[in-house]
Amino acid sequence: MITIIRDDITMVRADAIVNAANSSLLGGGGVDGAIHRVGGPEIIEDCKRIIARQGGCKTGDAVITTAGRLPAKYVIHTVGPVWQGGCKDEKVKLQNCYLNSLRLAIENNCKSIAFPSISTGIYGYPKKMAAATAIKTVRDFLANHSCLEVIFVTFDRESEQIMQEEFQRK
Repeated sequence: MITIIRDDITMVRADAIVNAANSSLLGGGGVDGAIHRVGGPEIIEDCKRIIARQGGCKTGDAVITTAGRLPAKYVIHTVGPVWQGGCKDEKVKLQNCYLNSLRLAIENNCKSIAFPSISTGIYGYPKKMAAATAIKTVRDFLANHSCLEVIFVTFDRESEQIMQEEFQRK
């Protein structure tokens, strides 16, 4: 099941919420900063343990931490691609963000996962192209994992409308 809402992802009740993280995993602006601020120090402590074990997180990869004070159980941190005109495998990297996050959710027995619009903020990925990739990737995944509820959480009316239009497109 796929749902699209306009809300603050830090307030969404889901087993896991996805953080559009940077590769350092140490917080930043936008969704990343909000999740770290609201979730509290437990998230950064888990991130530091991941960094000590494997370094940061590469573009397209995902890691999972506690959600701290958030209403979710987990935060899945994924690093989206910076838009460079579409010639640097940005689409594949964005698909990997969604796939790796979904796989971590399943591996951790999550029944619901909430995604922001990965890479569409400061990373500059065109919103319509990002929405098309997100919807297709998630639909394809859910064809084999129907027990997972996916919530796309948009921050503004424009993003919500773009996501809804892409969802209706089939």
